Amino acid sequence: MCDRFSRISQRVQKVSRTMFKLSKKADYGLIAVKHLAMHRQQHACSANEIAEEYGISATLMAKVLQKLAHRFLVVAKHGSSGGYQLAKDPSQISALDVISAIDGPVLITSCVTSHGNCDATERCSVKEPLRRVNESILNVLSAVSISQLSEDPHEPTLVALSVASRPLVSTT
Repeated sequence: MCDRFSRISQRVQKVSRTMFKLSKKADYGLIAVKHLAMHRQQHACSANEIAEEYGISATLMAKVLQKLAHRFLVVAKHGSSGGYQLAKDPSQISALDVISAIDGPVLITSCVTSHGNCDATERCSVKEPLRRVNESILNVLSAVSISQLSEDPHEPTLVALSVASRPLVSTT
């Protein structure tokens, strides 16, 4: 019995250590856009400048910035004082805009995609609750602007969510 409990405990610990997280490229996209927002009055920033400041691969940063430019979140300035600048005011760009530009749609399960149903759709008891969770995540990411990320808050900001009739609170 103790051996069985030990194995179950180890499995629970493994599951609890996993988390929903952004890709490395999405992280870098948020870093880049925040950097550009903080330096927007000074100059255009090169991929190398941003990468060097944060200890990130310059090649990877250049690819991230190209994806952001392709989605019209940043613009490339050519010439001797060239680099990247935000295409819009930072208050008009959400964290979701950046993450979606890099990774595509934000989905927590495969049953929430538009690519069709999984094999268990007819019998699934968690499809609708997970859809609501996914929608809540999208709402939070949409509510956080790059200008908010660029602020230096003295205390955490609260973002209120409501799912059905019970509110959820998330600190950012």
